[in-house]
Parts: sequence; structure tokens; C-alpha cells
Amino acid sequence: MFMEKSTEMVLAWELSEQGMSKSAIARRLGRDRETIRLWIQGIEHYGLKGCVDKSSKACKVPRPSRQVDALVKRYIWAIREREEQCCGQKIAYFLEREHGVKLSVPKIYEILAEKYVLRSRKLRYQQRGPIPQAMAPRQVVQVDTVHFGQIFAFTAIDIFSREADVLLRSSVTADDGVVFLRHCMQRRFDGHVKLLQNDGGPEFKGEFALRVLLFCDRHRIARPYKKNEQAHIESFNRTLRKECLGWSKYRPGQRKELQQRVEAFLQRYHYHRPHLAFEPMRPPLY
Repeated sequence: MFMEKSTEMVLAWELSEQGMSKSAIARRLGRDRETIRLWIQGIEHYGLKGCVDKSSKACKVPRPSRQVDALVKRYIWAIREREEQCCGQKIAYFLEREHGVKLSVPKIYEILAEKYVLRSRKLRYQQRGPIPQAMAPRQVVQVDTVHFGQIFAFTAIDIFSREADVLLRSSVTADDGVVFLRHCMQRRFDGHVKLLQNDGGPEFKGEFALRVLLFCDRHRIARPYKKNEQAHIESFNRTLRKECLGWSKYRPGQRKELQQRVEAFLQRYHYHRPHLAFEPMRPPLY
């Protein structure tokens, strides 16, 4: 039988006065034992009437709406479009920073699902076949980016011949990725390779993903958190830092000067610096 909360509180107190245990009262009223304990504790502190009045007033306090304002939804959708389909955590960061709105990441994904078809997390970790191996030049090229403050280095390497290329850009978008792809394929990799592999960064989505098959037979995205799948390009990136650009932060106005430094490094890398991958040791191009 349904009873109002105030009636239940009075009954719980009376049963407690008669010596009934809190567990027994909870079973009789169909309530949680912890709820009964809090009711009795409140009555002992405020008195029966005071506790019932306090509970009644608390129930009448209007709860904030759980609906997200339409304007906030627009903010979230606009940030996702602007930031190249970034993740919910980054959207939450920009949302609070730019609009002063704090939302949980699950709520952000719920709002994104109203407009977009989101990829399942299970699909993100699906099997993508064995790590590509190369038995000849132009079979596998790995591509990546390295951040140097406001300068971004797009890098690529043929994992068999160890030929590499680097192009510095002032931004790291999919359009920049397309510019680099055209640049390195025409200059270094004979215009076309069998397989091109990159990580899942936003610079390798959008326009890049639409055009990449013009330069390769197959496009593969390395699995997240599996650095060994991009081992060759990661090793080259470390060499680029160690022997050329270091770990400094640069400004866009320095790009032309830095590109000249990179070209000198590539000349040395290809024709002078011996590579441990070859037996006997030799430069990639000699």
C-alpha cells in the first residue's frame, strides 16, 4: 500500500521506539536500511515534527532541468566541426574555455550522437591485420607529425629503403596533410606506393582520407596505443629532433629558416649518415 514519505517517517520512528531493529523496519516499509537510519538520526536531532517539516521542504525545492540548452548543443557541434572531429574530452576543454560551460564527457557524446553517427569503441580496437612488412622499396611508407610549438613537421619514411621526407607547416590540419602527401610522393616516393600507414590523428582524416588512395594502393591506420606499428617513423622522428630541430618551440615566422635546416639534415641523412638497418652500414642513398 502506498504511503506518503512523512507517514513512513512517523511509522519508522514509532516502530523504532517499540524496539524494532532498523533492518526489520526497512523490510516492513520497503525502504533501504540506510534511509531508515538517516530518518531516525534526523528525528533524534530535530524532533519528529522538525524532521518531517525539513523533509517536506526539501522535496519542494525545484530540481535543475537535465535538458541541455539548444545553444550549448550548437557550441558542441561547432567545436567538433572546427577541431576536425576531436574527442569528447577535448570538446569539454574548449566548451569550458570558450563558453564557460561545464559538461561531462558522456553527456557530450550523447549530444554528438543526436547529429552524428559515432564510431563504436569496439570498432576502434578491431583487428586490422598484421603489421605491414616491406621486401622492396615503395611497398610501405609510414607517415606522422611532430609538434614544435607553433611549427608542425609532417614526416614520412619508406620502411625498406629508409628514404624519408619532412615538410614544415604552420598548422596541422587535413589540408596540410594533403599538401605534404603531394610533396613527399612527388619528390621522394615516385608518386605512388603500395601501402601508406598513419596514426589516427585529425590531420589524417577528412580531405586527407579522401585523397590518400590517389597515392597508394592501400591505406592503413595504425591501432591506437600500439607504437610498434609506427616504429620506423617514430625512430625517424626521434632522429629529426636529436640531429636537427631539437626539443625547442618555434614560431610561424621561423618556418622558412627551419625548412632550410631540415633540407640540410635530409641531405646528410640520405647521402652521408650511415644507417644501422643496413649490413654493411651505409646511408639510405649512396
